[in-house]
Amino acid sequence: MQFLQNNILPPDISSLVDIELRGGERVTWTGQPLPSRFARRSIGIVLFGIPWTAFALFWIAGASGFKMPDFSQGFGLFPLFGVPFVLIGFGMLSSPIWMRRKARRTAYVVTDQRAIVFAGGVFGSTTIRSFKPEQLNDIRRVQKPDGTGDLIFERTWASDGEGGKQSTDHGFLAIANVREVEAMITRLTQQAGTNNE
Repeated sequence: MQFLQNNILPPDISSLVDIELRGGERVTWTGQPLPSRFARRSIGIVLFGIPWTAFALFWIAGASGFKMPDFSQGFGLFPLFGVPFVLIGFGMLSSPIWMRRKARRTAYVVTDQRAIVFAGGVFGSTTIRSFKPEQLNDIRRVQKPDGTGDLIFERTWASDGEGGKQSTDHGFLAIANVREVEAMITRLTQQAGTNNE
């Protein structure tokens, strides 16, 4: 089987990887999400944001009497109550931009001891999550026809506040050569199992 070439990580993320590594731990692969594929994960937010923003704008127009404000006779504050909802709507509509930015600040690392996700936040923070070999025995691969896809290590559920539940996938998301990366992680778990015998 051919070995994957490691992606060159941005310097700030590369330094985080160096700090995270334990003594004697060796990196076998690094990668990042494909920004365009990663941004597609926000399509549901965009679709929800369209009617949300339209309704918020309609509400503001209705609250102002469907006419331009006349500042010569004072200005009513009531229509301004809709402004925060419009801003939230613009945030939802621009979520693909934020997701692309997050993808550039996210890195995936496979070492000889574990898999690590460095998930970049929108405002500069990074969440680092390690998965030991025993946590990688039941991973799921979601593969697109072009070979890109997701390696899902874990799925968590949280209440959405309306009685339903929303799932979040954790793992290597929107990566190229997903099958080859899965094979590399499989070798890691097999080696860990051999060492424990």
